[in-house]
Amino acid sequence: MTPARLLPWATPDGNPCYLVGDGTSLVSRLADDVEAVLLDQAAELIGEARRFLRERTWTSGELQLMAVELTEALTATHRVAESRGARIPVPDDDPQNSGSPSAR
Repeated sequence: MTPARLLPWATPDGNPCYLVGDGTSLVSRLADDVEAVLLDQAAELIGEARRFLRERTWTSGELQLMAVELTEALTATHRVAESRGARIPVPDDDPQNSGSPSAR
């Protein structure tokens, strides 16, 4: 059985969205594209934040906006990492697959 994929967007209520499939559907390809955009945006924001902090001339409003933008980017990046991590196959000889209490 194919595990459900955590999608990089949420419902209007903020709940996670999942997709079940083989990874070749239109929605799956769209999710791949959205993930790539989110990661690119996060990388750009990191550069912006570094420049911002290096200049040390920010106002409290600018600092608050940067914190909001960084939090949004980190949230999106975390969701992408969770989704991708859940799709990494675990080898059959991995001790975590054995089900023994010592492997957990």
